Amino acid sequence: MTDRADSPNAVPWPPILYVAAAVCGLLLHLLFPLPWPAGMGRVSLAALGVFLVGTGLALEITASLAFRRHRTTILPHRGAKALITDGPFARSRNPIYVGNTLLLAGVGLLSGIAWLIAAAAIAAFATKKLAIEREERHLAARFGRAWEDYAARTPRWLFF
Repeated sequence: MTDRADSPNAVPWPPILYVAAAVCGLLLHLLFPLPWPAGMGRVSLAALGVFLVGTGLALEITASLAFRRHRTTILPHRGAKALITDGPFARSRNPIYVGNTLLLAGVGLLSGIAWLIAAAAIAAFATKKLAIEREERHLAARFGRAWEDYAARTPRWLFF
């Protein structure tokens, strides 16, 4: 068991979870492909997929730059040295995880692989349980009132 003020996790769960979700989604697609719209429905879903992929990448890049600017770790199993509340962190406490979720769902829409959309939702839920809740306890222990104020005004994801 780690001291929450030193480190939120012993394992870097988020990248493991999202890669595993992508692999499972692709395997399920190969074994049990789900129907996908044709024609304009497919084009519309692909366009939405491009938007989600672009938005996801933008969130991941801007959040990564914020970690660098604040000189704190981006690694989800290492202790934070700074509480980042600006840039994409002003809209979401977890912009990289939002970006990962949008990216995976967007690839599903773009490629017509419905299993990736389901995998994105499952990965987001698992990330919440295995990483975010622990990270939040770590940040509360490390930053106290500053964390509480930030958490009160900023949603965990984007809207809730």
